Amino acid sequence: MKTPAVSSHPHRGIVSALAAAVLFGASIPLAKGLLGLVSAVVLAGLLYLGAGMGLALVWSWRRARRAETGTIARGDWPWLAGAVACGGVFGPLLLLYGLARMPAASASLLLNLENVFTALMAWFVFHEHRNRRIVGGMALIVFAGGLLAAQGPVGLASVAGPLAIVAACLCWAADNNLTRQVASGDPVLIAAVKGLAAGGVNVLAAVWLGEHVPSRAVAAAAGLVGFIGYGASLALFVRALRDIGTVRASGYFAVAPFAGALLALVWRPENEGVSFWAAAGLMASGVWLYLTERHVHSHHHPGLTHSHEHGHDAHHLHGHDFPWDGWTPHVHRHTHEPLTHSHAHYPDIHHRHGHE
Repeated sequence: MKTPAVSSHPHRGIVSALAAAVLFGASIPLAKGLLGLVSAVVLAGLLYLGAGMGLALVWSWRRARRAETGTIARGDWPWLAGAVACGGVFGPLLLLYGLARMPAASASLLLNLENVFTALMAWFVFHEHRNRRIVGGMALIVFAGGLLAAQGPVGLASVAGPLAIVAACLCWAADNNLTRQVASGDPVLIAAVKGLAAGGVNVLAAVWLGEHVPSRAVAAAAGLVGFIGYGASLALFVRALRDIGTVRASGYFAVAPFAGALLALVWRPENEGVSFWAAAGLMASGVWLYLTERHVHSHHHPGLTHSHEHGHDAHHLHGHDFPWDGWTPHVHRHTHEPLTHSHAHYPDIHHRHGHE
């Protein structure tokens, strides 16, 4: 069987990140529409429970259809617990608090700051590779976020919403980097665990605070938005983290606010001034710098044994002791022999090498 010269995973990771971005971006104005019917704490719980329950059903269905699915290694659970706390509990509460205090379109664009915070953590805490193009894109996004936060008169009421959105971005940045550490596991299972845990915590918090219980119709609508905009989006994003690394996946995911802003303006027209459109242009330019980056150099792969879903490419040339059709992605423990070569690549789970 002929194998490609280099890994095709970056292309899959790009598609996964973009699809995740569109799904999550569309959920922003939909979640804002539900805020008038249910409190922020209850809505956060319903969104994540919908995500977790829906993905748990998907994972169970997949497992019933084929004997082998991905798992979560024992050593990955502490990383996953931290990701759940940051991204599944504090992040959504801060987001919904902010959405209630500023226009949905502006909030959607301000969410691009998640990408910046994610990059800073990945670079300076987890030592992921960076270059001028990526740093330039980040700078444009930061400036655009500043334009959005500065709209309107200055005062506590005017900055509470933007500050809450910024804090939510910081929480999700920590979530992204922690989830990156477990991205070799099953994306659907990882997203299901995060959704169920975060949803359960938020629902318990709502009960403790004595929040109003919504109608079945509202709960079902919130669950559906959560399954599509949070659950499916998160599973796709975890796959992107595996295939293209934290900073690049977050860069592609930066299109999410544009999808949310477009839907918000079409569904619930709100008056947006020159600052909004200027910020949109700056953010688009920053995203373009991310999208057009190309990283090529000779690099060495040390020997490695691990398990994750994969097809066969230049990094997976091993044999099998079980039947395989030569095409369908599969999961099993396999060994990579030492290899030195050169090709365009991202910092995926096979390219975490250092740089001079």
